[in-house]
Amino acid sequence: MLNSLLIANRGEIACRIIETCKRLGVRTVAVYSDADVYARHVAMADEAVHIGAAPATESYLKGDRIIDAAKAAGAEAIHPGYGFLSENADFADAVVKAGLIWVGPTAETIRSMGLKDEAKRIAEEAGVPVLPGYRGEAQDAGTLEGEAERIGYPLLIKAVAGGGGRGIRLVSRREDLAGELESAVREAKSSFGDGRVMLEKLVERPRHIEVQVFGDSHGGAVHLYERDCSLQRRRQKVVEEAPAPGMPEDVRAAMTGAAVSLAKAVGYQGAGTVEFIVDGTRPLAKDTFFFLEMNTRLQVEHPVTELITGTDLVEWQLRVASGEKLPLEQGDIPLNGHAIEARICAEDPADNFRPGAGRLYAFSLGDVERLSESSAGAPEGSLEDDLILYRLDSGFGAGDTVPAVYDSMIAKAIVKGWDRESAVDALADSLGESIVAGIPSNIGFLKRCLDHPVFRSGEHHVNWIADEIDALTQPKLDTREAAGRLVAHALMRPGDDGPFDRRDGWRMNAPARRSMRLKLDGEIAEITPDPAEAPVIMPAVSITDHSFAVGIDGDTVLVDIPDYEAEAEAIAGGDKVSAPMPGKVIDLRVQPGDEVSRDQTLAVMEAMKMEHSLKAPRDGVVKAVGAEVGEQVAEGVMLVELEEI
Repeated sequence: MLNSLLIANRGEIACRIIETCKRLGVRTVAVYSDADVYARHVAMADEAVHIGAAPATESYLKGDRIIDAAKAAGAEAIHPGYGFLSENADFADAVVKAGLIWVGPTAETIRSMGLKDEAKRIAEEAGVPVLPGYRGEAQDAGTLEGEAERIGYPLLIKAVAGGGGRGIRLVSRREDLAGELESAVREAKSSFGDGRVMLEKLVERPRHIEVQVFGDSHGGAVHLYERDCSLQRRRQKVVEEAPAPGMPEDVRAAMTGAAVSLAKAVGYQGAGTVEFIVDGTRPLAKDTFFFLEMNTRLQVEHPVTELITGTDLVEWQLRVASGEKLPLEQGDIPLNGHAIEARICAEDPADNFRPGAGRLYAFSLGDVERLSESSAGAPEGSLEDDLILYRLDSGFGAGDTVPAVYDSMIAKAIVKGWDRESAVDALADSLGESIVAGIPSNIGFLKRCLDHPVFRSGEHHVNWIADEIDALTQPKLDTREAAGRLVAHALMRPGDDGPFDRRDGWRMNAPARRSMRLKLDGEIAEITPDPAEAPVIMPAVSITDHSFAVGIDGDTVLVDIPDYEAEAEAIAGGDKVSAPMPGKVIDLRVQPGDEVSRDQTLAVMEAMKMEHSLKAPRDGVVKAVGAEVGEQVAEGVMLVELEEI
């Protein structure tokens, strides 16, 4: 087993790898950019090395700096996680040439599977079913037009060096081919530096099913069953589950057997995933699946495989990289229960999934936070048939800041049940009790996906979210008002000191009436709860003395009590300049000790798509500054405090 490991990644996957290393007694080295100085993975590791500025091109994609960091910290090996340099064959080569151990398949394997046309050629030779298409070297318009006619429409244009859904175009008619070809080639050159494309017959109602494979340097290769990743948006996975719904045993044997054959054909070492596209217009059968591509790394969705097999795939990676044989033979790998994972992202589904960033003022994910004996990185084997297992893989917690320069995924909520229904129920319930405040999140969207009868029946497909996008992205119309009523009920509870402290709306010779002005996600609303109606119980947390986050079916509503005292103090020339609404601090023009004069601009905020200049209420000296440039702040947060000159 390795003694020390550098993790060339960040966020939840870096934390996930560190957890396994701690259990195994492996010393860990983290790397971090300017944006991740206070990140959780940095605090968790035994040692951390700064590698550059916030943009990934200046830090996490700088292979030479990462190798230098490993050498300086005395690490034996480098684990790339996923994303960034994880499938970069040149980096894998450089790691080995530097005398370090690469935790992953060989550079040669990465190269052979990285080019889609070469990967499909190898798959065909290994007897793996492949979709009809064109993967030739000739790239002139005449050849491509002729091949398109042979394949038939509709078809897909795919970048040979593609990945992540880029460089793909759908062509439904002959007349559209030339324009879509030009667009696909342009994007492929921009994204991958390689403009070559291939053509492939379109599966019009596709499912995405993949097989987890593992190989070692002794010629061993096994599978750890399949995962269904058909719930996608713009070819990006949203929810993953294992095993695949409705999978017959004979089809499973055929699909997993094909995946292992491909792994053996390329001498695969470490964790890999063989992805298949499945014709969803028919029930699963041996002739309904076709090879799509092979991912030569650990997948984001690996936890669902770990939970149904009782394994730790990161531990397997470290053992294989150390030269050991696979921990289990094929016949010894169990399949127990059903597991499902939801990717939690800092994005606003109601605003075309606009990414968000800033301070996490609240981050609570319901039952998923109650980790049991099989928590991330420390599985203890299979579970009892009637036990629900919750797991949270996250790189962030309440109080942390989510940077704006990286992928929007901040956590993964995973649940295992005794069957698919119990697992989906438990995950949906947990997401419904979640609260994320300070940044937008997709949790409400995830819950609506899980609750939908099409998903519940297992009839969803890769394009299903696009078909139902409006219904899935919009919260219920009364969500904000329900959150306001909950807070109003709590604030209007009768006092215990006497009749004059009661807040029940009693009026002489008139019916009782209670109302309260609150801000719901920044908008003023008059809330008049019915005193005879008990409020619906919903999860809520206090952000400040006058600001609350309320969770409703996965959506979080920020409820603020208007701070009239602060407004009056500002008018009178008080000492504090506070954020008038939730927003981002984009400029701070003073620091402690500076003398300022009345109406001088002290800070600038961006909120509600506008810039707001915050001015000094009086002459004075800056006593304290309560925020940083780039920080997302809640309403009422003190930005600048003054004292007399």
